[in-house]
Order: sequence, then C-alpha cells, then structure tokens
Amino acid sequence: MKFELEYTSADSKARAGKLTTDHGVIETPIFMPVGTLGNVKALTNRDLYEAQAQIILGNTYHLNNRPGMDIIRLAGGLHKFMNFEKNILTDSGGFQVFSLASLTKIKDEGVHFQSHLDGTKFFFTPEGVIDIQRIIGSDIMMVLDECSHYPVEHAQAKKAVERTTHWAKRSIEHFRNTEPLYGHAQTVFAIAQGSVYKDLRVQSCNELADLDFEGYAIGGVSVGEPPEMIPEIAEVCTDILPKNKPRYLMGVGTPKDILNCIEVGVDMFDCVIPTRNARNGTVFTKNGKIILKGAKVKEDFTPIDEICECYTCRNYTKAYIRHLFNSGEKLAGQLATIHNIYFYIWLTRESRNAIINDSYKEFNKMILENY
Repeated sequence: MKFELEYTSADSKARAGKLTTDHGVIETPIFMPVGTLGNVKALTNRDLYEAQAQIILGNTYHLNNRPGMDIIRLAGGLHKFMNFEKNILTDSGGFQVFSLASLTKIKDEGVHFQSHLDGTKFFFTPEGVIDIQRIIGSDIMMVLDECSHYPVEHAQAKKAVERTTHWAKRSIEHFRNTEPLYGHAQTVFAIAQGSVYKDLRVQSCNELADLDFEGYAIGGVSVGEPPEMIPEIAEVCTDILPKNKPRYLMGVGTPKDILNCIEVGVDMFDCVIPTRNARNGTVFTKNGKIILKGAKVKEDFTPIDEICECYTCRNYTKAYIRHLFNSGEKLAGQLATIHNIYFYIWLTRESRNAIINDSYKEFNKMILENY
C-alpha cells in the first residue's frame, strides 16, 4: 500500500490524499460502505460502481461465522467470491468484543466467542485474526483490539489500551511473518483506543505510532458518548498519529460527524447509518434529511434530490417511494439505499474538492446549515 498526502486545507486540518493498493486508487477523504457479510445490504456491485465506491468493508467475525473460511478460500478470496473488483477493508472482530459482550470472554491471549448464530465456541487471537484476513484476502486488514463501553472507568479503559497495544505488537509481527494468498498485496492498520480520556488516547496513539503500521484507525468512538465529543476525540488522535499515513475513524457517522471530523484531519470513514436509515425510510440530501414515509411527500412528484445523479433520483419520485414503503415493498429500501450511499460518497468526494480548492470550511458550513 502507498499513501500520498496531496493537500492540506489552508483554513483547517482537513486533508486530501491518495491511497493506492493492488485493487486501485482510493482518493481521500473517503466514505466506505459497510458490507458486513460481503454484501452492502440491498445493493448490487453495479450500484456500488455507479456510486463510485472505491472501497467497501467486510467483517472478520461475521464472515468467519458464515460462509466460513473454507468456502472463501475455495472461492479464491472475498473479491472473487462476491465478484468485487475494487478495494475491501475487513474489521477484525474487535467491535464484536464490544457489541456481543454477553457472548465473549476477554483474556490477554485473545477473545473467547460464542457464535450469535448457533452457539459454536471459538477463540480469536491477534495472530488468528490476521490468518483469517489472509484467507479473506482484504486489501486492508485491522488488528484485533478491545473497544471500551461508554461510560467506562479510567482504570478499565487504560487496561483496554494496554491490551490493544499488546495485541497490536503481536499482530504486526505475525503479519510480517506471513504472506498473502491470492497474488495481491495486503496491509494492516492499528486501532487507537482510550474512550473519552485524552491521556489514554495520547498513550494509545504514541504506542501504536512507534510500531510503524502503514495506517491507523481511531476506534471506540460513537459508542454512546455525547456526539459533540466525537470530533474532539478524533482531533486528539490526529494531532499525534503520523501525518504521512492514513487515519480512519471507525463507525462514524452522520453527515455532520463526517464533515466535522474531516476538518480535524480524518481521511476514512465507515458507518451503517446510510444503509440502515434508508431501509427505515430516511434519506440524506444536500438540503437535509427527508422522511420518505411521511405525509409531507405524499404528493411530492420530484426526486429525492433534484440535482442528484444516482439511479433512484433519475427514475423515481418521493411520492412513489413513499407508496412503496407504505405498501411494504422491498424495492423501497433498495432505492433509498442507492441514494444514501451515493450521497455519502458524494459528500466525501466534494469535501476533497473543497479541500483542494481551499474552501473546505465554506463547504462544511453550507451543508451543515441544512442539518
């Protein structure tokens, strides 16, 4: 992987960069649609290509559950299994340590999991997670980490930071001692933790920076803390993490979160908000949110966003999509998802253009006035 920092905004810490892997160029800032099981819910690859998605996510824990590594290896890796030609990033399963806490037991050696599907027990170690992601064949792999709940006591969050650093050391050593399986290069990112405690974030970022990963993520954000703290936590990390390497804020977020975190120097984002909200009838536009199930759009025969070029806006009206939602038609969620993914990728692409044109704060203000 190669990362080139192309431009830094004159009026903020916002950055424009270019990340290159064997599956193509990723221009940052970038939004990465979430495809937990090797599929972005309700979308085809054609939809993703039309939205100009340069990279999507898969999840190590969920893919290991099903279809399982035997199938993915027989298929030749996840790219071939899902017939996706562009970049894939895989989360390590560390977030499932947080989200499936009742089914996990954490030890310094790794994490004991009980499958949420059938109760099958298995053990994730930092090394084992790298091996699984070698089989998946993702372009960017994430280390196993421990994500703290919010609120959390300082002592408990500190222990999670220390364990995350310990696991990161084991991960990078094992990564360097193994080889990719499918003829394309892979890289691995570390994940900074520390909850809302500045001293722990500083500790985590400094310890991980010393390990010389090719990229760094900011984890443990948007897990229940007040939303206004999200850019504050991100900025503590971006002020420390290497300037010449990509920074990825995991699981964030709303258009407001993304714009405010681009402003403090974050390069990469993912979140289920655009797909999940779309399936529930909420879409995002340059002019704010629209509730497609609401009476306000019952007789609105205009597109979701009149200047949007996505397939949905080119072909359907808000009134028609409202009818589909209220009739229980699955097409409704698909059309809304197509639009939301298109919008999120447009948002980061236009942010990049504004950074290069030294007008990022103006662009940020223009969008956020409607949110």
